[in-house]
Amino acid sequence: MRNSNHLIGLVNFLTFLLSIVILGGGIWLSSRANNTDCLKFLQWPLIVIGASIMVVSLAGFAGACYRNTFLMWLYLFVMFFIIAALIGFIIFAYAVTDKGSGRAVINKGYLEYYLQDYSGWLKDRVVDEEYWAKISSCIRDSKVCGKMGRTFNGVPETYDMFSMRKLSPIESGCCKPPTDCGFIYVNETLWNVGGGLVGTDLDCSKWSNDQEMLCYQCDSCKAGVLGSLKKSWRKVSVINIVVLILLVIFYVIGCAAFRNNKRIDNDEPYGEARMTKAQPSRIQL
Repeated sequence: MRNSNHLIGLVNFLTFLLSIVILGGGIWLSSRANNTDCLKFLQWPLIVIGASIMVVSLAGFAGACYRNTFLMWLYLFVMFFIIAALIGFIIFAYAVTDKGSGRAVINKGYLEYYLQDYSGWLKDRVVDEEYWAKISSCIRDSKVCGKMGRTFNGVPETYDMFSMRKLSPIESGCCKPPTDCGFIYVNETLWNVGGGLVGTDLDCSKWSNDQEMLCYQCDSCKAGVLGSLKKSWRKVSVINIVVLILLVIFYVIGCAAFRNNKRIDNDEPYGEARMTKAQPSRIQL
């Protein structure tokens, strides 16, 4: 039984380490929610799952150390539902970020983002007026557009240099007007209407050189937020899939070790040799 307990203890320790990875992914999403993506509810399921795995793995570890069958049984029982929840979360993350991506622009290093390329629950959430007011305020407060300025030897970058930059989805969608508008470049966040003409894109009329407005009410900005969320979630989902595979492997090993413990408890308690069936004594008359 001792070897099985050591195995269960090792499995729970490794599971504890995996919970740190999941929590790290949730915390990373949380930091982006506060500074970049500005959607502040999507990271919480991941944080809750990671914290739950951490607590349950500690309980299982204690059960293995103190040979507490109840704690080991509780670990296996609860971990089954946590694994199911993690599978559901991964499927949900891929489902809500399945549609949409940036479009390449000729002779540009950045991509353009269009709201019509996206669909589904996450898009409906982002475009909701009440919720978008919070998101746009978060983007404005993060100063992401104000940090775009670059100089070379004290000289601001030119339009050709700016055009070759690989902008983030939010920088491309919220901090500059759509390329189709044909505005004249002054600096990264200051553009003048060229020849009094405005492109057919409705976002062209929404652009403002007011640094507190820019394109925060543009559909391209909403699409940029969706594009940024997709990139963030896909990175975390890849890690979650690897963690899920390892969790399932550890869970199967834990189940096998737990069953082995029960078999030993039933057949060879506390290391004693297996008892042989006694022959019935003869009845003497």
